[in-house]
Amino acid sequence: MIASLITISIAGLLAGFIFSMPIAGPISVLVVSNALKGKWRYCNLVSIGASIADFTYVFIAVFGLTKLYSLYEPAIPYIYIVGSIIFFFLGYKIFRTKIDLEHLEEKNPLTEQIKKKVKGGFYTGFMINSLNPTLFIGALTSSFFVISLIASLGLHTGGLALKMDEHLNEISKLEGRKIENTKGLSIKKIENIKMLNIKEHKQDQTIYTKSFHLVISICYAFFLSLGNIIWLFLMAFLIVRFRQHINIKVISAMIKSLGVILWLLGLYFIFMAIRIFFSS
Repeated sequence: MIASLITISIAGLLAGFIFSMPIAGPISVLVVSNALKGKWRYCNLVSIGASIADFTYVFIAVFGLTKLYSLYEPAIPYIYIVGSIIFFFLGYKIFRTKIDLEHLEEKNPLTEQIKKKVKGGFYTGFMINSLNPTLFIGALTSSFFVISLIASLGLHTGGLALKMDEHLNEISKLEGRKIENTKGLSIKKIENIKMLNIKEHKQDQTIYTKSFHLVISICYAFFLSLGNIIWLFLMAFLIVRFRQHINIKVISAMIKSLGVILWLLGLYFIFMAIRIFFSS
């Protein structure tokens, strides 16, 4: 059992680090745009807040709390709408940003106002990821892929591989009607991933208790979130460290483009909300 915990912890850490690398997501956009302005501490608080929301989604997906998903599903279109409003607002603020690297430190004294803004980074990161319904299915599919891959390599997963297969079947039943009407992208991705066919890897016949399943689920979710934080911290540090070597016009253009990306994500969320309303 100890070997399973170590294996899952390492897998979660690597998965969190690697899956966080694309910068198309709202959290990455927020971290990059603020790192270009030199706000490393703010970026770190955004990363921690976002990772706590990630931990919650991943734990629910891996532990198999499908009853929570059945309660959460009807609220998804409304969450999309609220999320789109936040993305539009943040995109506008980022797009209107004006950068002056030469006087950056002078314009950011350690005042109470700045302290409040920095503290707000944690809540911003947490709210953005909490109001992103795609994270649940994303956590489900990515976790299934990682854990299935570990099982296919002959490594012990503490029974988590087979549990994940059961959770996917339960979620598929909950979304079954919607898949037929909308050609559901989320579950179709899951079916493609099932080419790994983890049922062929039942070599671990150990009977695991519910408490161990809880522990190993928490362990995987925690280390995946930790890997996410490590990457975002590293990315923010590198951008802050070397931003002085980037032309000011290039930085301004990059920040404005990141604002546009958030607007596009907002439009996508609105599209998804409308799609769900019309398909229901």
